[in-house]
Amino acid sequence: MEISGKVAIVTGAGAGIGAALARRLAAGGGRVVVADLDAESAAAVAASIGSNAVAASGDVADEKVIQTLIDRAEAEFGPVDLYFANAGIGGGPGLDSTDEQWSAALEVNVLAHVRAARLLMPGWLERGAGYFVSTASAAGLLTQIGSAPYSVTKHAAVGFAEWLSVTYGDKGIRVSCVCPMGVDTRLLHGELIPDDPAAAELAVKAVTTAGAVITPEQVADTIVDGIGTEQFLILPHPEVLKMYRHKGSDYDRWLDGMRRFQAALGG
Repeated sequence: MEISGKVAIVTGAGAGIGAALARRLAAGGGRVVVADLDAESAAAVAASIGSNAVAASGDVADEKVIQTLIDRAEAEFGPVDLYFANAGIGGGPGLDSTDEQWSAALEVNVLAHVRAARLLMPGWLERGAGYFVSTASAAGLLTQIGSAPYSVTKHAAVGFAEWLSVTYGDKGIRVSCVCPMGVDTRLLHGELIPDDPAAAELAVKAVTTAGAVITPEQVADTIVDGIGTEQFLILPHPEVLKMYRHKGSDYDRWLDGMRRFQAALGG
């Protein structure tokens, strides 16, 4: 897919990967709705882009808010061609995570994707074209030491993206799933497990020890390259594929290795 002339919605676009992606899409000739819970951040990113972007705010796990984003895109630019379900949050640590932490992670990391696809799919099927891009995480292919809600919901995000691709891939709908490791964003600097410093330190150490921490701009470039070839699994850290293959080839050995890795990190 060529992004020039295409209309996109990017959630979680007030900072980090979402902001870099919105700027990259606009630089390539796309027109973008910059959506974020933080209205000021969304407005600042849209303003930095110019006439090819508009800002919108709200909780993108709320179906009414998602519909508002779609309506805004159509009013400003035309029918939505690409939806980037990029907004994501961390969560609690382990079994002591509260039900509220589990619910929040499920809402933003999974159900926001389901609700967006539910609203977009009828129009995309009628047009015979549409592209859904899910920002999951390498944690969705491997695991996240230190945080059960983050690991579980990112696995679910990967699973939902797979299901979308299988179900609608022969009907003109394209799906990609982005699974980075460490990225220099607020999530890596205090927001992965905000209420438990010890668990957060362990989780961040697991990420930064496993591979390089890259910039949001590097991730955005990789995503645009990936959708250009309509690639399902987009890996800003290519080594994740090797890790994933090791996991699949001998699950018990991989689990044993992860336990040893966790112990070495002090967990």
